[in-house]
Amino acid sequence: MNKKDISEIRKRLNPESHNPIEIRGCYVNGNRAVISAFHRPLISLPETEADSYMQIFKRILSGDVGKNLMELHFPVDQVMEGEEHGRLTDMNKEALLNDDTVNDFFTRIIESTQIEGNYLILVMHDAYDVPVKSSDGELESLESDNVFSYLICAVCPVKQSKAALSYIASENDFHSKDPDWVVAPPEMGFMFPAYEDRGPNIHKALFYTKDLSDCHADFTDAVLKTSEVIPAAEQKEAFQSLLVEALEDECSMEVVQAVNEQINRRLEEQKSDKEAEPARITKREVSRMLTECGVSDTKTEAFEKSFDDTFGLGMDIPAASIANERQFEVRTPDVVVRVSPDRAGLIETRVIDGIKYILIRADEGVTVNGMSVGI
Repeated sequence: MNKKDISEIRKRLNPESHNPIEIRGCYVNGNRAVISAFHRPLISLPETEADSYMQIFKRILSGDVGKNLMELHFPVDQVMEGEEHGRLTDMNKEALLNDDTVNDFFTRIIESTQIEGNYLILVMHDAYDVPVKSSDGELESLESDNVFSYLICAVCPVKQSKAALSYIASENDFHSKDPDWVVAPPEMGFMFPAYEDRGPNIHKALFYTKDLSDCHADFTDAVLKTSEVIPAAEQKEAFQSLLVEALEDECSMEVVQAVNEQINRRLEEQKSDKEAEPARITKREVSRMLTECGVSDTKTEAFEKSFDDTFGLGMDIPAASIANERQFEVRTPDVVVRVSPDRAGLIETRVIDGIKYILIRADEGVTVNGMSVGI
């Protein structure tokens, strides 16, 4: 799913649109016992309550594909006759109206979810009449014979708030408010099926995780049974490690700067085109970057072999998971220097009188402890 696809579905999650959305929930305590379960059409809820539910489901469709959002692929045998895929398909066709199917789904999540304390499982169903669009993206007609039916599931911790003073409007005064149980943002969730080319792709699900270092493998295996996914944080660490180990003494700051700059450029190009597929980086692309930086053929070949050993033969990796978009960091045992990635050129290395230095260009605006100083 590209950004435009995700945005189109997010716009559906609006209580004011009065879309035919069904919501079912299951509240579970720390001992994995069900405290309560419910079934509510969105249209039956007060506006503020309906908006709270929709904000949770919108969170499942937030973030970058390759980081918080990951496309999970169902193996062919799972699509054809897999229990997990079949359960999701039935829930979708039945619009969450079959209690047995939904309760079985909740049971699978409870058995596999590793969340401490109480949590809330939410699942919604929507049937979207996909409007016809022209080649330039403009709406041609609001009528459509193409209905995209889908599910979104969210698993949210439920935490106890702290006691605090609270304003009571009816008394025009402040009184102590007792601790209460509050639903926190989701830790994980998914959308099924994926929405691509203005229709369903039953071979994919879009998975969300709040923690970039955790793909909740137990959950995805029990509930989705899709192909294994490496967490974004783990992919980034693996990519950085193989660069260092393969290039050895040729892994200079200039090489790291150049590789990071080119990966970020790919991401910027993809962001400017909302219909573009999420940017992915291949082994050959990184090899070309290394060659352009002057890395020797021997070290480049070592990188290519390590890439195959780490990520698999013929595999590519999401650019978002290995990029450093927020900052460029240089660290020594005693000093840490951070700059915006697009200003990484202000930092360079130099050997002066046999001593290695990190140099920072400082033409103007230099302050020390908040005080302007001259150099």
